[in-house]
Amino acid sequence: MTDAHTSIQNEVDNNDVVLFMKGTPQFPQCGFSGQVVQILDYLGVEYKGVNVLADADLRQGIKDFSNWPTIPQLYVKGEFVGGCDIVREMFQAGELQDHLTAKGVTVRGAA
Repeated sequence: MTDAHTSIQNEVDNNDVVLFMKGTPQFPQCGFSGQVVQILDYLGVEYKGVNVLADADLRQGIKDFSNWPTIPQLYVKGEFVGGCDIVREMFQAGELQDHLTAKGVTVRGAA
């Protein structure tokens, strides 16, 4: 196992919601990462953002870890949820809120 894989596994295991993204939640460095940040912030979800631009091994490592070619990548309670398109579609359908709540994650205004 590589150091990047170990680091990723640690983040996924130790944070209920973690977003591997380009940039930070305060300063996203791509539009897709920014969209997922906006959705999570709108829902009032506490999450950790991990900047993959800070480490080339991490940037490639997250793609290998999930077998998913794009960034951002959202994990909830250790489970890979998806990238920007999937998160946005789930949010628009109300499925993301339900998924988070079902996993025990607090969502602002969740029924």
